[in-house]
Amino acid sequence: MKGAESRSGPERGSHLTGGKGTVMASSSRAFRAAAVMCGAAVVLSGCGSSGETGKDATTSASAPSVAAEVPSGYDPCTDVPQDVLDSEKLTLRGQANSNANGGIKWRGCQFGRTDGYVTSIRTTNLTVDVVRGKNFPETQEFTIAGRRAISTRQFDGPHIQEACTLDVEFNGGSLEFNLNNPPSNRDTGSTDSCELARTLAEKVGPTLPSAQ
Repeated sequence: MKGAESRSGPERGSHLTGGKGTVMASSSRAFRAAAVMCGAAVVLSGCGSSGETGKDATTSASAPSVAAEVPSGYDPCTDVPQDVLDSEKLTLRGQANSNANGGIKWRGCQFGRTDGYVTSIRTTNLTVDVVRGKNFPETQEFTIAGRRAISTRQFDGPHIQEACTLDVEFNGGSLEFNLNNPPSNRDTGSTDSCELARTLAEKVGPTLPSAQ
């Protein structure tokens, strides 16, 4: 997925890059994670393209539509319970809002653990159906807290398993976990990023409010 928000690493090329992302991070690892968070925007929304022709235009025309705004009723920056963050040794790193072409939006924050993975947790107007329609590598569908969920690999490069994007269905969009976990991470580097993302999502998912 060229230019997608869920693929990782600025130095390796991300897929969904949002145009107006705000991420507070100082280390090179955090910077790479920030690029991962913005990478998914490109592939899903066609960020940076000036027009559509041929197959891309046909696909876009038949693709599910997205809402004008991200789902309301849950603020990932403040509503993820502290005991959940503590169980994953995560601390707040800063805001991670992002916008991409096609009206795609993300609103939330970045979290990280020392010597471990970095993740964004954000509401987005991307739906599970929209993500599925992109046919990303290693797509898996399952349920979390009774909601449809999908995990995908949206990283461009040879180390595809370093990054994972997981979307949990929520109020006309989804709650998205965009996780970056290079093997150099001492605590979590030996664990697959999608396994980490699912473990985290299964802890956060039950805290989502009921459909409005």
